[in-house]
Amino acid sequence: MKTTFLLAAFALAGFGATGASFATVKTMQGPPDSVMLTPSSLPGYAIAQGHCTGCHSAEYMAYQPPNAGRAYWDATVHKMKNVFNAPVDDADIPALVDYLSHTYGNKQGK
Repeated sequence: MKTTFLLAAFALAGFGATGASFATVKTMQGPPDSVMLTPSSLPGYAIAQGHCTGCHSAEYMAYQPPNAGRAYWDATVHKMKNVFNAPVDDADIPALVDYLSHTYGNKQGK
């Protein structure tokens, strides 16, 4: 019993010394998206739905330069994966880049 009390007191003192406190979990809900991904039969469309719009609105894609080529979209997807830790498998990147460049880039309609 004495050991339990000492451990509890030590734990509480540790929290006080570090400035840590018990906090409530807060959630955030943004406004509903007004722009949706452009539907496509390309496999990258499903990948974009499953990964990209989990972190940001489809407006991000829609507001990129319309003359952006495949290299631009490839660099953007790699930046999202490597810098912002987007959960995109390396094997899915070519299909995702195809979708983005054909739907939002300079290959639109091709």
